[in-house]
Amino acid sequence: MAHFFIHRPIFAWVIALVIMLAGILTLSKMPIAQYPTIAPPTVSISAVYPGASAETVENTVTQIIEQQINGLDGLRYISSNSAGNGAASISVNFEQGVDPDIAQVQVQNKLQSATALLPEDVQRQGLKVTKSGASFLQVVAFYSPDNSLTDADIKDYVNSNISEVLSRVAGVGEVQVFGGSYAMRIWLDPAKLASYKLSPSDVVTALRTQNSQVAVGQLGGAPTVEGQVLNATVNAQSLLQTPEQFRGIFLKTAGSGAKVTLGDVAKVELGSDNYQFTSKFNGKPSAGVAIKLATGANALDTAAGIEARLKELRPNYPTGLVDKLAFDTTPFIKLSIESVVHTLIEAIILVFLVMFLFLQNWRATIIPTMAVPVVVLGTFAVINLFGFSINTLTMFAMVLAIGLLVDDAIVVVENVERVMVEEHLSPVEATEKSMQQISGALVGITTVLSAVFVPMAFFSGTTGVIYRQFSITLVTAMILSLIVALTFTPALCATLLKQHDKDKAPSNNIFARFFRGFNTRFDRMAQSYQNGVGKLLIHKVLAGIGYVVVIIGLLFLFKNLPSSFLPDEDQGVVLTLVQLPPNATLDRTEKVVDQMTNFFLENEKANVESVFSVSGFSFSGVGQNAGLAFIKLRDWSERTSKESTVGAIIQRGMALNVIAKDASYVMPLQLPAMPELGISAGFNLMLKDAAGNGHEKLLTARNMILGMAAKDSRLAGVRPNGQEDTPQYKIYIDNEKASAMGVSIAEINSTMSIAWGGSYINDFIDRGRVKKVYVQAISDARMMPEDLNKWYVRNNMGEMVPFSAFATGEWTYGSPRLERYNGISSVNLQGTPAPGVSSGDAMMAMEEIIAKLPDMGMTGFDYEWTGLSLEEREAGSQTGGLYTLSMLIVFLCLAALYESWSIPFSVLLVIPLGVVGAIGLTFLGMVVFKDTNLSNNIYFQVAIIAVIGLAAKNAILIVEFAKELQEDKGEPLLDATLHAAKMRLRPILMTTLAFGFGVLPLAMASGAGAGSQHSVGYGVLGGVISSTLLGIFFIPVFYVWIRSIFKYKPKKPNNQEQIS
Repeated sequence: MAHFFIHRPIFAWVIALVIMLAGILTLSKMPIAQYPTIAPPTVSISAVYPGASAETVENTVTQIIEQQINGLDGLRYISSNSAGNGAASISVNFEQGVDPDIAQVQVQNKLQSATALLPEDVQRQGLKVTKSGASFLQVVAFYSPDNSLTDADIKDYVNSNISEVLSRVAGVGEVQVFGGSYAMRIWLDPAKLASYKLSPSDVVTALRTQNSQVAVGQLGGAPTVEGQVLNATVNAQSLLQTPEQFRGIFLKTAGSGAKVTLGDVAKVELGSDNYQFTSKFNGKPSAGVAIKLATGANALDTAAGIEARLKELRPNYPTGLVDKLAFDTTPFIKLSIESVVHTLIEAIILVFLVMFLFLQNWRATIIPTMAVPVVVLGTFAVINLFGFSINTLTMFAMVLAIGLLVDDAIVVVENVERVMVEEHLSPVEATEKSMQQISGALVGITTVLSAVFVPMAFFSGTTGVIYRQFSITLVTAMILSLIVALTFTPALCATLLKQHDKDKAPSNNIFARFFRGFNTRFDRMAQSYQNGVGKLLIHKVLAGIGYVVVIIGLLFLFKNLPSSFLPDEDQGVVLTLVQLPPNATLDRTEKVVDQMTNFFLENEKANVESVFSVSGFSFSGVGQNAGLAFIKLRDWSERTSKESTVGAIIQRGMALNVIAKDASYVMPLQLPAMPELGISAGFNLMLKDAAGNGHEKLLTARNMILGMAAKDSRLAGVRPNGQEDTPQYKIYIDNEKASAMGVSIAEINSTMSIAWGGSYINDFIDRGRVKKVYVQAISDARMMPEDLNKWYVRNNMGEMVPFSAFATGEWTYGSPRLERYNGISSVNLQGTPAPGVSSGDAMMAMEEIIAKLPDMGMTGFDYEWTGLSLEEREAGSQTGGLYTLSMLIVFLCLAALYESWSIPFSVLLVIPLGVVGAIGLTFLGMVVFKDTNLSNNIYFQVAIIAVIGLAAKNAILIVEFAKELQEDKGEPLLDATLHAAKMRLRPILMTTLAFGFGVLPLAMASGAGAGSQHSVGYGVLGGVISSTLLGIFFIPVFYVWIRSIFKYKPKKPNNQEQIS
């Protein structure tokens, strides 16, 4: 193959150009994302039962839906929660690889059978099914800087004119508006109702009959009578539009003949359909629109689409309305991709310099450099066919590939140069002879390196997705680099390199003098290296002891290196959760949230750009005592000191727990590394009431765990993600008394639910849009238990009977938010590892604590990891298999290559020498720089695999030559080994330095995305250093050991053997 291209260089150029063209065309179309779609598809179902308690919602809505949803294809787990404001939300999580659209359709089909079984009020509100990730892509705040618009105006405008438009942008999964639109509010006065002998259900009936749209038909509709000349549509009653029209609704005629209208018994006004949230931007009233990404959508494209749509809407905003991004994950994505691109460019420059130092002429250096764009662009073209995007993972793989892909070209050029100098051949002859020598080694190296990465592509789950990005990108780059090394590079060598003139006087310029000095020193070093290897070969026992020490060191370090799933990144956002004691009102929550806003805007002025807060809503549940805030930090370029990192800001923010006296806790949190997989970093555990011990017992068990966790030094901020039990008021109806007085139970129930719970009756038209009509008691008739006695029910004689005649009440306890996991009542516990502790160790600590429950008399409780923690567990269980499989495949490839079962062992024995450096440097970085991101995480595992390949590659270069010298040239074993070691020292150092300098920028990275860059950089750099420094001495030793044990038997020559 090489022979063909050496004589047809233009053909080689054409192939290279076609590969590059394909890459350039692909690049312009490839989507950009921070990570590939990693989160398994999740479908969420939400329902609302107005006025219902959490327990009622769980029994009448959540459980009914859960029971119908079982038996879906690829279902992984179902988690649900029922809140005290009547909301039920159920999320159905599927296996990786299930099509999200099909998952959604399946869920909707199953829901059909559940809908008929739900309470009528729930059916009227409708069930919502969406597919979207767990966390927000952006939160847009709409506010009025000059306070010219009221809170209600802003919220209504956003609900009516903005949220729907944004939900139609491609890639948007779900849009949540903090704040409601206008609704017709009818506030009933019990005293006036009783004086006219009316009950709330009379009002509801009147509303339903008099505020409705009637379809009447046509005048002169077909079939007509003969001679009919007129055809017209007939309109009768239609939906009402203004508060005046509602006040005029007729209820009854009073005894004196006067009519009683709705305005006589109720206050009618245009209010809000939702009084549960208040949201503020930098302390000013605002409406927030939170946008979740659809499963599988591209974050940057979606964000651009949202911005484009807002740009179209802005000219029509009411005067004084402004929108600002209060929370945005996209700048981090852009920056982290940009920083990897910079790293890529730095790597190419450093690699070029290393090659120039060793090859010592421009022409020879340009040849491997030209291989880089061909392979990089070609790789993009191929990974696009696999549906990959340009993301942090594929870009890392590219950086790792730079060091590896110039290797093949360096080996070719270095060997051609060596043959030209030693044998004084012309470039074409030298290239032909050289390619015969090294084609085998090149194919061997590529096979082994590709083989190391291939097993990663077959992993399941989330980790499988991450590994696949790396492995397919790297293997593609390896194979392309081999093709280039066998076609394009020899063609370039034959045409670009100049013949060495042995009679020409050496030049005396600055470069030449420097290189002469470098070469003399290098030769001296090579000679002393050869002597060193010679000594080691004689003292085999010493070498053996040294090797055993390395292995012990390796095991010790590996045991002590903490593990985690992904490194935490500074994403420029702090998420703060606020929780007040049970039964705190929205008013009190708002005061605490304002305190927090002021704290961040005043004390952290240098680091914080804006604060968007919502009272009444939190990820732990909806309730008047919960709140959350998105704190947007200034750009990374303005936050360079240690004090201004996310971790430091969160640490200082913890002081709010002391400042805000009224709060149960104020919890500033860091966003997780992969936002798709959860809301906040740390671990996520569901404690399940497997034996059905009941809610109280479950809470007792939870509190015991929290108590033990608070004392454990490995854990920090362990908290229940939910809400504490709250006092609740229970009303008892004496059915016997009620029926003796002629009052129907149905009438009692409907009076209570309308008066206290508020009831959605039907719709009205406001400025061309359909909005809701609600009936509820005026505020002062539903504040205290004794207000119940202000209400009357009409009996079958037409008399008004007060509630006090048949109802009593008492205070009890109940939960405002009930959770279930896989159909079993459970509570969610979240927390973060203590500073310097990895998430793996923190998870172990939690498991140890839960294991103590049975000894404390709490039996029948079980736990499951969920979210990111579940992924981490599954990833951890796969790593051992991954390493073993990679080693096995390398062994098999080498056995096939060398036609020997014994020689591969001499290559495999080198691998621990590389791995010890990778773990050592990572461990050192963790201890010295206190960098908790340097742990045994997914990126580090990829680095280890790369190091396995690199260590094997160095060994192949020496073993291949030693074997050839021994078998073909007939040199004795020791001489052949020493000769090969000295001869291959230069290309080994060159490729190693190229690879080392290629990943150096990763280890030195700072700013956005530095956490993951360090994980890869430190691992590979450590591996490169140790596998080279130790490897070049131990490889010859291992080869001699193996060859001494398994003696080499010369084969009888036959035709087959002469080809190789």
